[in-house]
Amino acid sequence: MLIEPLSHNCKNLHSSSIDKIIDLDFQLKEYFSKQLFLKPELSRTLVSFQANKTKALYRCFKYKEAFSVPLVEYFLKKYQINQGNILDPFAGSGTTLFAANSHGLNTDGVELLPIGQEIIKSRKIIDCDLTQEDLSRIEYWKAKKPWLETKELDLLLELRITKGAYPEETKDSIEKYRGALQLEAEPVKTVLCFALLCILEEVSYTRKDGQYLRWDYRSSHKQGKTPFNKGEILNFEQAIANKLDEIIQDIQPSSQQLELFSISTNPDQGTLKLYNGSCLDILPTLPENVYDAVITSPPYCNRYDYTRTYALELALLG
Repeated sequence: MLIEPLSHNCKNLHSSSIDKIIDLDFQLKEYFSKQLFLKPELSRTLVSFQANKTKALYRCFKYKEAFSVPLVEYFLKKYQINQGNILDPFAGSGTTLFAANSHGLNTDGVELLPIGQEIIKSRKIIDCDLTQEDLSRIEYWKAKKPWLETKELDLLLELRITKGAYPEETKDSIEKYRGALQLEAEPVKTVLCFALLCILEEVSYTRKDGQYLRWDYRSSHKQGKTPFNKGEILNFEQAIANKLDEIIQDIQPSSQQLELFSISTNPDQGTLKLYNGSCLDILPTLPENVYDAVITSPPYCNRYDYTRTYALELALLG
């Protein structure tokens, strides 16, 4: 006899909460109405990662939560930001930092997630520290695949949600590759690690889907009512060679690619600094009145679990 009244009360409580949220949302829209503008030119492609798919080096790691280089350039042009300091307190894969930096601006970023930190560190080394000798060594790795002959292994850490993520031969190849690259100079080692990060999803049984990893029917993971077919799962040697070739092409583009990618050769490139950690801790420590603009996209903490989405990459990074 008590079930129906309780259910009715819960339903009323739920409706009351929804109404309150709707009312607060309306109040916010009214409060910010003079600051909100509809801009048809800001298409989904321009705003999202999609526009980075043809951008040298930005295209290497598919950081799907990122916005695009053209969007950053749109804001710089619209607000005539030609010099000074830019801050991105949620730096992600570093789109704001590198895009603004290539236009001569000094950029500071804050990033908490280790995968974002690693991408930005790798990009900085590729942009500033690689020598022709380093590049020749990376080309050697692409062509000769030295890890195939190594006896050195660097075991791959597994988390509970990444256990069984790769075919056994792929896992063995990853551990050999990681073991062999430990002998390389730091810039080469960083690029080789970056290339590995970029292909983990391609060679695994998983695919990023919103805030989850979906598991292919060929994995040992239990399937739902409709088994998921990921399609082709790339062989490790093929995938890493392709990625190293892509990175080499982006570092040393042909004249045809220069037209495609429109790589900036600005001699007055600004400085770039990354703070590793939470912006809640780091922002209060930064000096006041030094930034001319903030360009950022806060994480959807109530919607996405980034540590689950990037579990393969985080496990690889330890």
